Amino acid sequence: MTRPLPFLFSLGFHLMLATVPCAAADDENVDALLAQAKHAFQEGRSDEAMMLAGRAIEAAPKSVAAHFLRGSFHEALNRHAEAIADFDRVIELDRRNAGAYDHRGSEQFKLGKIDESIADFDKAIEIEPARERAHWKRGIAYYYAGKFQEGRKQFEGYQTFDDNDVENAVWRYLCMARGEGVEKARDAILKIKNDRRIPMMRVHALYAGKATPDDVLSAAREGEPSPEELNRRLFYAELYLGLYYEANGMATNARTHIDAAVEHHVGHYMWDVARVHAERLKRNAQR
Repeated sequence: MTRPLPFLFSLGFHLMLATVPCAAADDENVDALLAQAKHAFQEGRSDEAMMLAGRAIEAAPKSVAAHFLRGSFHEALNRHAEAIADFDRVIELDRRNAGAYDHRGSEQFKLGKIDESIADFDKAIEIEPARERAHWKRGIAYYYAGKFQEGRKQFEGYQTFDDNDVENAVWRYLCMARGEGVEKARDAILKIKNDRRIPMMRVHALYAGKATPDDVLSAAREGEPSPEELNRRLFYAELYLGLYYEANGMATNARTHIDAAVEHHVGHYMWDVARVHAERLKRNAQR
């Protein structure tokens, strides 16, 4: 569900670029520009990649591939509004492009536009129903929209896709806690065999009532992790401690840990979840 990925050079990002729809076969210049743009971005030359993608769009303004690729670049660079603009154009050109709706939904969420995010995720699933079972992002959006039953159902569906993900069990717990109370959520927490990511099994024990918050933080620091690995561990520890405290009605502790999670930046969608959550808590505190 939320495996940590090194920014830009992750396998997932390479696959995303590799699966961008190709330009028309008879438009060799656009094909060449897109190939060069992909290569430049993979090499870390983002400005050059953007320039090349822009040239491809100038050469073929109706190229779905060119707009999708540039939108993906903007997405990876956290330029959310610009990414949405490109995915908007893809959808104008191809109303059945499930990938564009899905990516736009992610970007909408990052801007705090939860309802718009859900609408895009729903559309992507309507076009390609096979996406539904694994769509944990929609489950998280449901949680922030206050649609806890829908969120619980989404996470229960995800369990049939990956039954060894502590985060999925926790988000189902969070939806249940809001709808049915913490005790029922704890008693019904999904069983996880062995999520190898430290400190996720300790996080699961916390939500199951078998560990303490200090146990989670201690687990995150165990051994001799590299600075990068320690940062990742502490991000997940702080995020799920914050959510735990919030579910238990401890608002001050929740905000402290969510803010701490945001300080531990990781190149993953879940960091944006923490940031969006922190921004919502800040706005609520100012009311």
